[in-house]
Amino acid sequence: MTAPDPAVPPDQQGKNTGSPKASEPVFLLVGRFRGAHGVKGEITMEVLTDFPQRLRPNRTVYVGEDHRPLRIHATRWKDHWLLVSFEGIGDRNEAALLRNQPVYVRAEESPPLADGEYYYHQLIGLNVIEESGNWIGVLSEILETGANDVFVVKPEHEPEILLPVIESVILKVDLDAGQIIVKPQTWD
Repeated sequence: MTAPDPAVPPDQQGKNTGSPKASEPVFLLVGRFRGAHGVKGEITMEVLTDFPQRLRPNRTVYVGEDHRPLRIHATRWKDHWLLVSFEGIGDRNEAALLRNQPVYVRAEESPPLADGEYYYHQLIGLNVIEESGNWIGVLSEILETGANDVFVVKPEHEPEILLPVIESVILKVDLDAGQIIVKPQTWD
């Protein structure tokens, strides 16, 4: 019997998600539709990805919680919104049905990152261990701040711990071992 994976929700334990790793998602959220724009089937999209270039004509995105595949026909920017039209959606009424739906791409299509850079979904759920070998907890959340990100670590029976994502604190990320080696700051 395999031990439960802390990165996988209890209701998903043991299920085949189609992902190569149990803790890896199949789909990544990249945006959310807001409302229809004009009369020719365009819809306004709030972009929630650092890689908006993947949202271009002839690419497929997956809409809603049922991950309905839609092929992008055209895109254009209007202020900070992306206006998107899809093959097979030709009028305002059809586009309006997509309102407030999340937009996903397949995780396997994510652009590669530079060495030492990671997607949040790769880090959430990793064990956080002090350089001495002492287990601290599991990375449960990553907060984006102005100066640097902050790891929220959840110990088993203690309050959460906040660790700044800076070189002197985060020493090593080992995805294969499923752990992050840290040196928590001390305040003398």
